[in-house]
Amino acid sequence: MSKTLLINSGKNWIEQTAIKQLNALSELNGMIKVVGLPDLHAGKTPIGVAVVTEGIIYPHIIGSDIGCGMGLFKTGIARKKFKMNRWVTKLNHIRELADIETVNPYAEPSPIYDLGTIGSGNHFAEFQILEKIFDEKEFAKLKITKEDLLLLVHSGSRGYGHSILSQFSDSQGYSVNSIEAKHYFEKHENALLWAERNRMVVANKLINYLGYASEVTTVIDCMHNFLEQKGKLFIHRKGAVSAEVGSVIIPGSRGSLTYIVKPTDKREESAYSLSHGAGRKWARSQCKSRIRNKYNRDTIRETNLKSHIVCHDTDLLFEEAPEAYKSIEAVIESLLEFGLIKIIATLKPVLTYKG
Repeated sequence: MSKTLLINSGKNWIEQTAIKQLNALSELNGMIKVVGLPDLHAGKTPIGVAVVTEGIIYPHIIGSDIGCGMGLFKTGIARKKFKMNRWVTKLNHIRELADIETVNPYAEPSPIYDLGTIGSGNHFAEFQILEKIFDEKEFAKLKITKEDLLLLVHSGSRGYGHSILSQFSDSQGYSVNSIEAKHYFEKHENALLWAERNRMVVANKLINYLGYASEVTTVIDCMHNFLEQKGKLFIHRKGAVSAEVGSVIIPGSRGSLTYIVKPTDKREESAYSLSHGAGRKWARSQCKSRIRNKYNRDTIRETNLKSHIVCHDTDLLFEEAPEAYKSIEAVIESLLEFGLIKIIATLKPVLTYKG
């Protein structure tokens, strides 16, 4: 019986390299189940996977950005007070959130050196508004309204997580009873806490920098790079969120909608996991050559949803263009087809900030 399951509909394309990486994971010692989700794509290890083991853990599957995830925040600012031109001008004065002094409200865990920063790559902070409600009852539990301006922050444990992985880089894994595994679990838990707090600090820094005194409140925070123990089993999630934490957020590219979904009771088949986003379609090195004739330095900072992107790195904008990602609708459709989610609502981006 195969240990590998690929959750995907016929309308959602997945590259063969990612599927080969998925199958390679199933050959590692202690593997019970390897699940590829619809956003599966290739990386150092495949991204968009949930890997279940017994008796052994593999920190390299989780990677260096331990605790990376999505935090959706209520900003305390009314939607009608959003001012595109003024906010774009203000945000263009900073190249990275590290340019704004961080006030650390937490004593632990340390270090502080990257706290309150987003990072590069596909990380972002994005102001969003409600687009459509699909489930009024579940939406009411979120305690947000169509009048709210929301902020979605995608970031993780930054250099802190990287420093942890560098101490546990053995791809052969570690017995769960070993001293190394015990130390990894301790550091891993600290990184999860650090990453969640980092998203909160990022959100508050942005709101305060834009001139508002309000404190953000968390609507949803879901991690997608982490290790979870479930009885005798260990679930490694790399680019996958837990289906056991209530409502989760699944964003697309910067030019598409974000989905708030509720996991169904059908969870065991998918290793109690769901997709974390759309998933890459193109390698970063391919992006600019494929679409450089479609955009210029100004139009690459706009989307078909009339939202705007503030980012000083034009090359990064090409690497992160909507065309470089799969259709979020196809990913959501795959999850629906397998009976794993119900859609609660969709959100629309209005302004994205990237470091």
